[in-house]
Amino acid sequence: MPRTTLDTIDELLEGAEDGITNSETVYKLRSARQLVQVLQQRHDDLDDALDDAIPDDEIVANLQELGYLE
Repeated sequence: MPRTTLDTIDELLEGAEDGITNSETVYKLRSARQLVQVLQQRHDDLDDALDDAIPDDEIVANLQELGYLE
């Protein structure tokens, strides 16, 4: 599975969390990671909805080529 920007953000937040001992800062970093996971789930849900709405791979490829889809 290709890495996404959200995966990279989550990895960076996780790395930052490892070096922190302040409980308030750890809480904020964990909360930020949870929000990244929410965004990833929404992104996955939209991908699934697009797959259901546009079953033709050629149409999807054309829309991606035109920049309408990632």
